[in-house]
Amino acid sequence: MSTTVISADSTCDLSPELRERYHVETFPFHIEFRGTDHLDSVDITPQDLFEGYWEDGSLPTTGACSVEQYRRHFQELAEGGRSVIHFSLGSALSAAFENASEAAQGMDGVSVIDGKSLSTGVGLQVLEACRMRDGGMDGANIAAAARELHNRSHASFVLDTMEFLAAGGRCPSIVAHVSKALKCRPGILVDNQSGAMKVGKIYRGSQDKVIGKYVDDTLAKYPDIVKDEIFITHSGVSAEIEGHVRSKLEDAGFQNIYTTTASCTISSHCGPGTLGILFMTATPSA
Repeated sequence: MSTTVISADSTCDLSPELRERYHVETFPFHIEFRGTDHLDSVDITPQDLFEGYWEDGSLPTTGACSVEQYRRHFQELAEGGRSVIHFSLGSALSAAFENASEAAQGMDGVSVIDGKSLSTGVGLQVLEACRMRDGGMDGANIAAAARELHNRSHASFVLDTMEFLAAGGRCPSIVAHVSKALKCRPGILVDNQSGAMKVGKIYRGSQDKVIGKYVDDTLAKYPDIVKDEIFITHSGVSAEIEGHVRSKLEDAGFQNIYTTTASCTISSHCGPGTLGILFMTATPSA
């Protein structure tokens, strides 16, 4: 049995199958919805949130776990002298890293990593750390290497609608309205140095054509993508669109193509119909 435990915020969006296969411990964010506190993707789903908004305009409030909650999580995992390496949602996007870091102060063998990304952009880093652990690397060396993994992790996605961003106050309503009228679907890039999000290319057209063009553009941008694995992460798209993206990735030579559904925390901000491809490169690149 390994003496190192790999842990991550639930927003890493790894599927239950991958978490079990790689022995990843995850810690769910909180979702406040219609006056009730939920655990992200445990007792509430993204579809629940979308339907609530469509029914009566209900919006969730998402939140990182408290310092005390992280402390209890780390104490449990560290029993028996085990090392703990925990990956957080990017510090530019959430208080998770700050809270987890404060919780880990004074705890020997507990390291908190700023994922400087979101969703499976962090999940890719988690899996890489698991492979280091399974290859016999000790906790201290894994932690040191893990702090540089964000430099090779690439996350981006394309929105189907800006309605949820506008409803949550993250973009003006008039922008969302014009975007819908013109069939504009913005690409969103995650800066893997700061973890902040920025608008990329603005696509126009039907969802299936836009997503196909986004995939082509993204793959063409990086000449040294590691083709061992790639994620298709979405907040709800048709089987036809998901299958089309998978076919493109198979044709590009990817060996393991994982499809995952974004967590409530991620989905509630981007809205339904969002899709991204997320991968690692062989060398650091922005």
